[in-house]
Amino acid sequence: MLRSFDFVFSLLGLICGFPVLLIIYAIGLFDTGSPLFKQERVGKDKRAFILVKFRTMSVDTASVASHLASTASITTMGGFLRKTKLDELPQLWNVLAGDMSLVGPRPGLFNQIELTEARDAKGVFNVHPGITGLAQVSDIDMSTPVLLAKTDAKMICEMSIKNYFKFILQTVLGAGAGDKIK
Repeated sequence: MLRSFDFVFSLLGLICGFPVLLIIYAIGLFDTGSPLFKQERVGKDKRAFILVKFRTMSVDTASVASHLASTASITTMGGFLRKTKLDELPQLWNVLAGDMSLVGPRPGLFNQIELTEARDAKGVFNVHPGITGLAQVSDIDMSTPVLLAKTDAKMICEMSIKNYFKFILQTVLGAGAGDKIK
C-alpha cells in the first residue's frame, strides 16, 4: 500500500516540481558547475544503490557522512538548499525507481560501519530507506549511530498510513534540521 503512495507522490512531485528542479539545476551549474550529487548508499537488504541529490558542497569535498564534513565545504546555494530541504528533491527519482521510499530510515554509506552494524542488529535493512522519517523530524542524525538505529527500528515497528503522512507533513513544515555539519 505504501509503495503505491510512494509511486504516485514521487511521480506527481517530479511532474509538478519540474520547473523548480530545472531552476535549481540551472543555478547549480553556476554555483558548482555540477548541480547533481550522486553517491553509493546502503539500501534495502544492504544492497547498493546510487542516491541522487542536488549538490550542496563544493565538488572536491570528500565523500563522507555529512556530520564528518566541514561547513567550509557548503556553497552559498548549498546552504539555502539544505535549510529548505530542496536538495532532497532529486531523490524522488530514487523513490520512483523503487530504491527508496518517501518515509524510511535515511540511507547510510557503506563506510559507516558502526551504523550499518547497529541497523543490521535492529532489522532496519528489511525496509527501503527513505527521504524522511522519525529520526529526521526528531533531529537525530548519523553522528549517533546506535540511537539512530534504535529510532529507525521504532519507526518501522510503528509504521502506519497515519505515521507515513505525519512524517511527510512534519518534514514539509520544517521539522528537523537535517544532517549536522561540523
